[in-house]
Amino acid sequence: MASSSKPLLLIISVALLFFSLLISPSQSANCSSQTFSNNKLYTHCNDLPTLNSYLHYTYDSAQSTLSVAFIAPPPKSTGWIAWAINPTGNGMLGAQSLIAFRNSTGEMTVKTYNITTYAIQESRVWFTVNESTAEYSGGVMRLFATLVLPEKGKTSVNHVWQVGASVTNGVPDKHDFQPANLNAKGTLDLLSGETNSAGPSSDSRTKRKNIHGILNGVSWGLMFPIGIIIARYLRTFPSADPVWFYLHAFCQVSAYVIGVVGWGTGLKLGSESKGIQYSGHRNIGIALFSVASLQIFALFLRPQKDHKFRFYWNIYHHGLGYTIAVLGVVNVFKGLAILSPAKKWKSAYIILLIVLGAIALLLEGITWVVILRRKSRKSTKPYDGFTDGQGRQQLSS
Repeated sequence: MASSSKPLLLIISVALLFFSLLISPSQSANCSSQTFSNNKLYTHCNDLPTLNSYLHYTYDSAQSTLSVAFIAPPPKSTGWIAWAINPTGNGMLGAQSLIAFRNSTGEMTVKTYNITTYAIQESRVWFTVNESTAEYSGGVMRLFATLVLPEKGKTSVNHVWQVGASVTNGVPDKHDFQPANLNAKGTLDLLSGETNSAGPSSDSRTKRKNIHGILNGVSWGLMFPIGIIIARYLRTFPSADPVWFYLHAFCQVSAYVIGVVGWGTGLKLGSESKGIQYSGHRNIGIALFSVASLQIFALFLRPQKDHKFRFYWNIYHHGLGYTIAVLGVVNVFKGLAILSPAKKWKSAYIILLIVLGAIALLLEGITWVVILRRKSRKSTKPYDGFTDGQGRQQLSS
């Protein structure tokens, strides 16, 4: 019995060793088990709730000094990690940041940044930095610093932490905008060592961003193109008149109303994020709203079919319609790049566009067949003539 159990024990031992190798240090450890090469000890430590990161610190209230060690794995070895205190808010805007990364010679360095925009520049910060160092090993960066807080007796601070994948010309590039990145903030009690995550306000803002994306994706990105397909192809069939027109008008007006609501939520989100701007997405959104508003007026300016201005109205109406469709689809993709949702959502939208494109291509072929047959029948009919009693075609004088 004992001998037969030896192979099983060997297999279990090998399996445990294998899985232990698969798990990275940042995933397998917690802050209480972490040690540092300089053997420094800290009073408190926290397993931060996002980005597989940890914070160790000691606060001297009499001297108003805060010694910290921030640990996190950057997405790439060429990336960066950051820890910050925000004296004016609870997010990245206004954060007084320490950012660690490799410099041009490959050595780890720590620099300070006052974050007022995502186009960051090295600058002085709210606190004084007595010393700062950083190191990198095992896929993990460690940032060490001793700060002097300007407000003595302060018992809590809003802190923010972050990681990024790359550095360009000595300047950290933008980080991802996944939920883990957006929720990397909280309140730190300097005396008790307790930390609270960002809480409901962060979740609420994320929900509003998602609502903004859904409203605009449905309106500009789907309903407007569907309305164009209805108008272009159903009108070819006389039996669909005037149903096609009412479907087209309903689709486009509904898309406009939904799009205006989505546009308004975007303006609100932008006003709450001063210093953080997505210029391309914003400018296209403004242009889209303006062009769509002009298009809605086309309903009230629509002349009769036999009116002499109908030709020019058609150019105006069709031109604006196709412009809206193009701008809408482009801005949906820009929005997806900003929100960075799960890949399945972007894939689902691409699939919907492919389906709409295939339907439009099929209907385009059917439309041309119908038009050519109609022209062919017209060309074989007598023009302004009659048929005599013997079935011969005669032209009237």
